[in-house]
Amino acid sequence: MRFFITVIGISILLTACKKQEPEVFSSTPEIRIESVAPTTIQQFTDSLIVNLAYQDGDGDLGHVHPDSLSLRVQDARLTAPDWYFVQPLAPVDESLAIEGTLRFQISGAFLLGNGNQETTTYTIAIKDRAGNWSNEVVTPTITITK
Repeated sequence: MRFFITVIGISILLTACKKQEPEVFSSTPEIRIESVAPTTIQQFTDSLIVNLAYQDGDGDLGHVHPDSLSLRVQDARLTAPDWYFVQPLAPVDESLAIEGTLRFQISGAFLLGNGNQETTTYTIAIKDRAGNWSNEVVTPTITITK
């Protein structure tokens, strides 16, 4: 019986001391929405704050040049998306796995019709420097008021 308990104890110690391998992410960016607030905004006045969690296996998210727009935000009511600049999220000359939260602001929402309020959602995606698009995520419903 004592031998059996010793063998179990050694097995537990060996598995507890197993070296953890670093988590490997895909070189294609992955995003998810952490938060969006507020969900009711006044047209032309309030801004929507979006916290977007990201992972990228080679760290090539963002650009040095401010004219390089890589964050696409599509208002469901409109045909053309808005584009945003994202600064490099890791050193440009290195290839390393990164993850974190990107916070950005959507300003200038407006009503398209004559009513006092409308609802919409925003579809968001990001492109890395290699041209790989992330998955698309959709915000909760946003109410825009006069």
